[in-house]
Amino acid sequence: MVRGELGAFLRSRREAVTPAQVGLPANPGRRTPGLRRAELATLAGVSVEYLTRIEQGRDTHPSARVLSALATALRLGAEDAEHLHRLAAVTSGIEVGPRIHEVTRTVRPSVRELLAQLEPAPCFVVNHLGDLLVWTDGYRALMGPSGILDAAHPNVLWFTFVDPRARAVYLDWELVADEHVADLNELRWSDPAVRAFAEELTGAAGQSFSDRWQRRPLGSRRTGTRELRHPEIGTVRLAFETLQLSDPDLRLVVLLPADDDSRDALAKLQPGSGQT
Repeated sequence: MVRGELGAFLRSRREAVTPAQVGLPANPGRRTPGLRRAELATLAGVSVEYLTRIEQGRDTHPSARVLSALATALRLGAEDAEHLHRLAAVTSGIEVGPRIHEVTRTVRPSVRELLAQLEPAPCFVVNHLGDLLVWTDGYRALMGPSGILDAAHPNVLWFTFVDPRARAVYLDWELVADEHVADLNELRWSDPAVRAFAEELTGAAGQSFSDRWQRRPLGSRRTGTRELRHPEIGTVRLAFETLQLSDPDLRLVVLLPADDDSRDALAKLQPGSGQT
């Protein structure tokens, strides 16, 4: 059971919705942009006292009907609504999906061989905490100068939020930061290691991480494009694909040039190009 997580998630979504978004008149004198408990309770057809108990973690067994009414009132998307129901199930003591009890930091030989076959593409394997476990030489050539691999146990979230060099590397740093936190948040309700790591990261990074963590974001992209700045080849646009491995908390990320200029730039990092 994750005490308080259901209420905290519900509260985060209530505070993110403006009255205008749910058809209520705007009041210029409001002190908070989000919905008041009384407003959400009215829209969902529940009492303010009952909603308060849910948000404060004193009622951990709301019915499916109540949860659906709250999701509808808040105009939650399918992903947020599903997460709300899953949190309620977990809070009630029902097992929903696999729970991770140990942090995986080993990679099977066959996965290592797969990475070797993907050379010289920049690829890496990461666990659910963002630990970089193995990577290709192509990834080292691309990201080594950034400093992300300097640590004894490199971690993409730690680098993004704690290392000041990350903001120079990721031209879309705000988006990268949002997506990393969304990745981590998806497991916060089922894995104490996630919560412990988040507390450590909050202490090291401060509000840049903690503010995002408190918003409880969902829906990070598994594919898309990203812009990186490399000290030798300049700015490159990379398409990324995230593949779930058979190990439940390991993912393989493959980076590919998103345009011809980026392809030519990456080629300069390959051995024998004269640029390394």
